[in-house]
Amino acid sequence: MKEGKSEGYYWSERGEIDVSGSRGLISSNMMPYEKYDAWRAAHSLALEVYRMTEHWPRNELYGLTAQTRRAALAVPTNIAEGAAKLGPREFRRFLDISLGSLSELSYLLLFSRERHLLETTDWQRLDAMRNQAGKLVWGLYRWAQRGKEGMSERGKG
Repeated sequence: MKEGKSEGYYWSERGEIDVSGSRGLISSNMMPYEKYDAWRAAHSLALEVYRMTEHWPRNELYGLTAQTRRAALAVPTNIAEGAAKLGPREFRRFLDISLGSLSELSYLLLFSRERHLLETTDWQRLDAMRNQAGKLVWGLYRWAQRGKEGMSERGKG
């Protein structure tokens, strides 16, 4: 396989690039955040929260529905924004915000279940997804905490 390097980017004949220099190749049409397991789990959670809240009462559209959706969407959004930052300190700051949003979402889902907007089985599924996303975000945070050495190995979190 023919490979090359330019300005810190590696590429292969198939158009795969590695912006981190770690030689773990990713697709050139993939955004940097998409390589993180934490982002993928958070993205799936946000999609599922949106799907589950579509049928909530109309009178909650600008209250509980909007706040629950915002909290769910804030998690992958902050991972994406943090992944675009230049250093581990900034990345960790955005991951910390994601962790806070997961905590907020945890309460909002519990409140929604107790208000009978979510069936117990739906709450259990969403809570399990939230818990898994939280573990992955926390793991990514700890990885980024290792500093510049870890950032040069920007792998899956």
